Amino acid sequence: MMNNSSRIKALAVPVVSVLAGLILGAVIMVVSGYSPVEGYQAMLRGAFGRTYNIGEVFRSATPLILTGLGFSVASTAGFFNIGLAGQALAGWISAIWLALTFPDLPKIILVPLCIVIGALAGALWAGIAGFFKAQFGTSEVIVTIMLNYTILYISNHLVRYVLTDNKDATPKISENASLRTEFLRNLSGGSRLNMGLFLALIMIVVIWIFMKKTTVGFEMRAVGMNPFASEYAGMSAKKNIVLAMMISGALAGLGGVVEGLGTFENLYILDAAPAIGFDGMAVSLLGGGNPIGILLSAILFGTLKTGGLKMSSVDIPNEIVDVVVASIIFFIGISFAIRYIMDKFSPKKGEV
Repeated sequence: MMNNSSRIKALAVPVVSVLAGLILGAVIMVVSGYSPVEGYQAMLRGAFGRTYNIGEVFRSATPLILTGLGFSVASTAGFFNIGLAGQALAGWISAIWLALTFPDLPKIILVPLCIVIGALAGALWAGIAGFFKAQFGTSEVIVTIMLNYTILYISNHLVRYVLTDNKDATPKISENASLRTEFLRNLSGGSRLNMGLFLALIMIVVIWIFMKKTTVGFEMRAVGMNPFASEYAGMSAKKNIVLAMMISGALAGLGGVVEGLGTFENLYILDAAPAIGFDGMAVSLLGGGNPIGILLSAILFGTLKTGGLKMSSVDIPNEIVDVVVASIIFFIGISFAIRYIMDKFSPKKGEV
């Protein structure tokens, strides 16, 4: 168990990383001839100035919670699942396909079916990498990167030649398949906030209980810490590798379902795999893999993404927001250096 000093450091690292990222963003604004004060004020107005904006912050955070949880599960089991974007797209495709195929099914049946099929699609797509890792020791990083491109081209082909007649986007799904509700629309000033938020919050609780309170979760954590010792203790490393990747992919698939049924309500031609995959990795790293930390990190990223659109009102390019996000990720990536500095300047035990 962590002592108080370790807990403080664990909390301080992401806080310092965020502050350092914001400061670096401010420095870049100054060097580029922009006012960081005006820029960040515009960002806050863009995120919290209206009820609509607040709804969009939480709408943007929702899929990041799910993909962040997915990365956390794989990471806890000792794997770097860089294929979250492709797994999210697999879930997105499957949910839209089912929604367009059975548009008249009752909502109480169609929405759960779309959610389940989307999670299964993400799990199966991640399971490919898990299988090769378990059976042949193949790098999950290389396989998942390749799978990201594979599903991207599959998706674009399906949109153009299967789901439509040479069009760039599918028709909108029926109301029976949508995650949007009149209640949330009115509550959030007409934003795209949808029921996916509640799905994400449920998954936070489910994953915490699963990883901390179940035998399967314990085995995954054990395999992540030492696969050889776990195997010696009678745990199947191969089984847990595949299972961890499939659970990770299922969560990413749910992120894609939320984007498909809630945010866009269709599927369209993409130039690259969905950004929610890579942003979800950053959210998980910033949150330290902790479900609550992931929730808070996702809200922060939603604030940056949504509020950043308003920075153009003071003539600051939207790309500055990407610089700030990248800076935060950078400082998270060198968290060992932050810990080293904190250890260097913190008083040693026994010192007055």
